[in-house]
Amino acid sequence: MRKTIISTPKAPAAIGTYSQAVKVGDTIYLSGQIGLDPAAMTLADGIDAQIIQVFENLKAVAEAAGGALADVVKLNVFLTDLGNFAKVNEAMARYFSAPFPARAAVGVKELPRGALVEADAVMCLGA
Repeated sequence: MRKTIISTPKAPAAIGTYSQAVKVGDTIYLSGQIGLDPAAMTLADGIDAQIIQVFENLKAVAEAAGGALADVVKLNVFLTDLGNFAKVNEAMARYFSAPFPARAAVGVKELPRGALVEADAVMCLGA
């Protein structure tokens, strides 16, 4: 199978040696997104705004790949404070509907650019 690189200006440009997403067959691997505004490349202010921006960024990459967040089958969330886990759940309820994707939530010491939250995903088209 051939891999296709997915890129969109509606999500932040890569800040390292990675692609926004890679498609192999009907599976798309979405790279981790932090709460960066794609136009200004600045971090959203505070945990609530960062969580929303993370999901908006993932949504933009999913759409650029020809899918939607409803096609996500696995989501990984990284938080510098697991006390914000409930806020992630609240936001997820606005971006995802049942049946929800499989998910892991991991507490980490720090994230790129001082972000408070990051999420990556695996999306399957036609599932």
